[in-house]
Amino acid sequence: MTDQALALVKPRKPGQKSAEPWRQRLVRSLLYGRNVDRAAKARARVGLAIVAFAAIYAVIAGRLIMFAVVGDNHGARRTASQDAIATARPDIVDRNGEVLATDVKAPSLFGEPRRIIDKDEAIELLTATLPDLDTGEVRERLSGKKGFVWLKREITPQQQQEIHRLGIPGIGFLRENKRVYPTGAEVAHLIGLVNIDNQGIAGMEKWLDSNGLADLHRAGFATDRLQKPVELSIDLRVEHALRDELIKAKEKFKAKAASGLVSNVKTGEIVAMVSVPDFDPNNPKEAHDPDRINRLTTGVYEMGSTFKTLTLAMALDSGKANLGTLYDARGALHYGKFAIHDTHPLGRSITLSEVFTFSSNVGAARVALSQGVEAHRTFLKKVGQLDRLRTELPESASPLVPKRWGELNTITIAFGHGIAVAPLQAVMGINAMINGGTLIPPTFLKRSEEEALAIGKRVVKKETSDKIRYLMRLNAEIGTAKQADVKGYYIGGKTGTAEKVINGRYSKKQVLNSFTAILPADNPQFQLLIMLDEPKALPETHGFITSGWNAVPTGGKVIARIAPLLGIEPRFDLPPSDRLILATSKTSQ
Repeated sequence: MTDQALALVKPRKPGQKSAEPWRQRLVRSLLYGRNVDRAAKARARVGLAIVAFAAIYAVIAGRLIMFAVVGDNHGARRTASQDAIATARPDIVDRNGEVLATDVKAPSLFGEPRRIIDKDEAIELLTATLPDLDTGEVRERLSGKKGFVWLKREITPQQQQEIHRLGIPGIGFLRENKRVYPTGAEVAHLIGLVNIDNQGIAGMEKWLDSNGLADLHRAGFATDRLQKPVELSIDLRVEHALRDELIKAKEKFKAKAASGLVSNVKTGEIVAMVSVPDFDPNNPKEAHDPDRINRLTTGVYEMGSTFKTLTLAMALDSGKANLGTLYDARGALHYGKFAIHDTHPLGRSITLSEVFTFSSNVGAARVALSQGVEAHRTFLKKVGQLDRLRTELPESASPLVPKRWGELNTITIAFGHGIAVAPLQAVMGINAMINGGTLIPPTFLKRSEEEALAIGKRVVKKETSDKIRYLMRLNAEIGTAKQADVKGYYIGGKTGTAEKVINGRYSKKQVLNSFTAILPADNPQFQLLIMLDEPKALPETHGFITSGWNAVPTGGKVIARIAPLLGIEPRFDLPPSDRLILATSKTSQ
């Protein structure tokens, strides 16, 4: 040590001036104060540093323990910010709270290419554990420079356990929401389905996304706890009974397809909707089969004689005709080179009531012509048959309407040919004819009568509706709907047999049959539609393929099963339709 350094540490005698420069003394005085033990100060500082480092290491250790314990890899989730991750969706339930669609947690396999040490070994082990993995695709994904890649979505817990045991660095799992449908194909066309990212791509699932759910997902607010179930108007019990009978009818009559609807005529609610062949939304590949489309909303068809309900309602509502008005049905109706015939001609003039009861094509054509072409087109537009029907379901089709509407068009459309509409569209129109005259848009969500009346619009008078209900009940008593007259339920109905266009011509051997029923006819609550596509003749049908021999008895079986479920109590020994229904109408003739 130099002499100068010794002088600095040597104690100073009283009165002796310090050799330390005044600037250093000033700094020391400001930092340590006067008469402070610098050794004690140093020990305190060392202790503080030890505590600070201990706290830092404790935090690091805690985070490591947390990452080891928590199953979800949050770091990987952040890395996957540009990759779609299946987020939560609300449950979908029927009107009684039965679950139709819900989310479950399922593991998905991902890789972090930058962290994988031996990619060849990783690929070999993964493809051995998951044989359905494409080796070339996995190699391509793991060879990139991304920080995160999906390898397989929605693996089983057993597969997750087997891969976990392999201990491959850079391979991990994310728990995603997977959509499951407990009822399988029961409500497939209504519910629709989702894609691998849990995003709705059809049916009510797609409607959910288009009504704000997708925006909630993007904003990060669509959590499992935030969302309340979506209640539909469907009754799963009625849906099951309808589907069961339609499948039986399809097999019995060897039909190409079968479909049916049950609607609440006073609210517009769809209580059941079935179109078979259908698909299981748990197996999305089935949905791509073109034969499995929803024929009730996506397809458009010539509805045949069920359209006569609208034709006769138009005439009655105009005041130009009544139930006793006569129409010439002595022979075929000729128009140019075309001739309109009746299936069972009566060979005489018939009343408007008989036009309906005996389903006369000639009579219906003359009824429409008596009203005029423009009045006919205007009426059908008013009851929603000329425009595309919009509901919650995104799958809908526009009706096929003549571009130039002349007399020949009015003649054929009067009995359900020459215009093709979605069956749900026809149901909406007929509902208005029997519920007192109010056109109510259909819905697949729960709706009260008050809410329905608020959005409905009057299209025919109540007296007209009374007469249509009378005609439909009369048809079940003595007409083509007799085989569906289930005792105790006082139903009304109308049959329809539409010849299909094959190679540009109508075929008498390939038909689309329909039957619409109302129950009870004196105070309708529900309408049932049954459709059979290309049914075949059986010995018990005596070689006939018309609606009265297949769609009508199918409707009767459905009514017997669903009427108790709908809360309709049986009533016996009721008077005929002219005394029970027409008695409430202002005019019977």
